[in-house]
Amino acid sequence: MPEITTAQIAKLREMTNAGMMDCKKALVETTGDLNAAVDLLRKRGIATAAKKSAREAREGAIAQCILSGSRAGVLVEVNCETDFVAKNEMFRALCEQIARAFAENPAVDLEAMRTDAVSRIRENIRIARHQRFELAGNGLIAAYIHTGAKVGVLVEVGAGKETTVAAADFKQLVKDITLQIAAASPSAVTREQIDPALVARERDVAANADAMKNKPPQAITKIIEGKLEKFYQTLCLLEQGFVKRNAEISVREHIAGVAQQLGDEITVRRFVRFQVGEALSA
Repeated sequence: MPEITTAQIAKLREMTNAGMMDCKKALVETTGDLNAAVDLLRKRGIATAAKKSAREAREGAIAQCILSGSRAGVLVEVNCETDFVAKNEMFRALCEQIARAFAENPAVDLEAMRTDAVSRIRENIRIARHQRFELAGNGLIAAYIHTGAKVGVLVEVGAGKETTVAAADFKQLVKDITLQIAAASPSAVTREQIDPALVARERDVAANADAMKNKPPQAITKIIEGKLEKFYQTLCLLEQGFVKRNAEISVREHIAGVAQQLGDEITVRRFVRFQVGEALSA
């Protein structure tokens, strides 16, 4: 049996908010498998995490650049060693330069810019990741950087008619969608885009929870489906409660309302949400 380390216990506790002893027992029972331990704690009702929340301790900032016409844009994460540098104006300007460079030329080589910045700022600097969207058809590419530059969003919203793109209501909708993604952290636009393996794992956790014991089969099926619906409402953008209306309606319903007003079809085609320090494999 592998030795269970204090670091493993601490990581599991961070991911589940469960007690130290519960975490240790779960790791022992799963021979140190972190994901299996999370599921075991959830089945026992000790943890309630719906998805991984492990974070890597890194500093840095998120930056964006939307090119003129809003038909192309970039979101980038740049890492540094300390929060002091992450808040530095020189570092923030560097992040914006990097975002613009990627927006204008996706194949640009920024190594010289990076090494020069290291020598000037005197900290290791790393371009952790970037994502570039280019519009297909009618619509807008938009971005949002939350206060502090720790969270950023890039989204492509499509429209059926060219005239819709210039409408104030459409532009406001796109802005609201970026704020929704930043605040509610969805993983996909629709439930069809969720990894089937993740759905199967969630179903297994629900079906094997201690609370399911001694319940009739028909009740178990209904409870599982209810839990999966809540799962989708957490992870899928269109099924989330629209935060600007205190979740009184879903994002899908809000988009449909604006589309009806404009006499057009509006579609969220894709998005990315970056948060400084999040584990890229999560």
